[in-house]
Amino acid sequence: MKIDQLQCQREEFGLPDDVRYLNCAYLSPLPRVAEEAGIQGMLRERVPTGIRSSDFFTQADEIRWRFARLVGAADPSRIAIIPSASYGVAVAARNLGVEKGQNIVLLHEQFPGNVYAWRRKAADCGAEIHTVTPPDEPTRGAAWNERILEAIDGNTAIVTLPHVHWTDGTIFDLVAIGRRAREVGAALVIDGTQSVGALPFDVSEIQPDALIVAAYKWLLGPYSTGVAYLGPRFEGGIPLEETWLGREGSEDFKSLVDYQDEYQPGTAIRYDMGQRANFILHPMLQASLDLLLRWSPGAVQEYCRRLAAPLIDAALSLGFSVEQDQWRADHLFGLRMPEGLELEALKAELEARQIFVSLRGSALRVSPHVYNDESDIGALIEALQGAATPTASSGPRGR
Repeated sequence: MKIDQLQCQREEFGLPDDVRYLNCAYLSPLPRVAEEAGIQGMLRERVPTGIRSSDFFTQADEIRWRFARLVGAADPSRIAIIPSASYGVAVAARNLGVEKGQNIVLLHEQFPGNVYAWRRKAADCGAEIHTVTPPDEPTRGAAWNERILEAIDGNTAIVTLPHVHWTDGTIFDLVAIGRRAREVGAALVIDGTQSVGALPFDVSEIQPDALIVAAYKWLLGPYSTGVAYLGPRFEGGIPLEETWLGREGSEDFKSLVDYQDEYQPGTAIRYDMGQRANFILHPMLQASLDLLLRWSPGAVQEYCRRLAAPLIDAALSLGFSVEQDQWRADHLFGLRMPEGLELEALKAELEARQIFVSLRGSALRVSPHVYNDESDIGALIEALQGAATPTASSGPRGR
């Protein structure tokens, strides 16, 4: 399918002209429409006479519908409203079975929000954590993916990993990994926080049992919001919170003390967070989801690819190393430092030029979005040139 080519969307955001913000993997700037939605939400709560009982339900349903459409999920009732990725992971850990002697597969230096619940689960069940490490080389994506497939065996109960690694943007082949997990009967849990919204994700193709996404990065939403797709393994499960909104008939406020054992229909609604009817944050998330649906994750990724190409060429000429193209995202990638580069000198160059990126381990993590343009990339290239000593040899690359 042909992807419409996006142009720079900086006017949709309120970033100052002199700020080079290439750090969406850290925290997304709020789009103007989300900011306005939040203000309107505060005004509603200032005089709450206009908030109807039905509003406690309709806002959540609007988010479910939009997120389901974004990730290709046919049934919006499989979408839960959550406050964080760790909340969604805790839901998954509570409801997915693991037996003594089985193993849970995760990745080296995986983000801790998708680690701690599994460590507790393994300790409680007498299971093992199998951490898949990459090879110690600059271009490691292909071999790392192979090691993941090899680690999934007949004793694997759960495979839990991201779509892209949060430190350097290494891409994991979720279609192949999901296929292997299903072969051995293991559940597949995906933390999509660093990818969904900027990288296409198709639930029908990947077939995850759970897809968990904190919204404050690539969904362009406010902090303390998130969404999760929960598949058939979660039907009839036990939520973390027994919320009154999750019970059947809770739309009828006058009858709330007629306590109900049954949950609202649909797989995921029972797993919603308490106080899910947030009249400030959730309209903001809805507005951001509308933007992403208008642009499409494929078009966002293609825009970032065009921005990233000259930066990667320049970084390689300066002795940085970069993952091979087919194993690296374009919205989030790591430039690994050349030998002899002074880290403090690079930090000083970046600060002086008001260029915002992240340092993660040995990598300079760059994460552009559609509010960036060629001038931002040019400024970062100049900063790298100012801090690095050019070398005659280039690092490995697979373009």
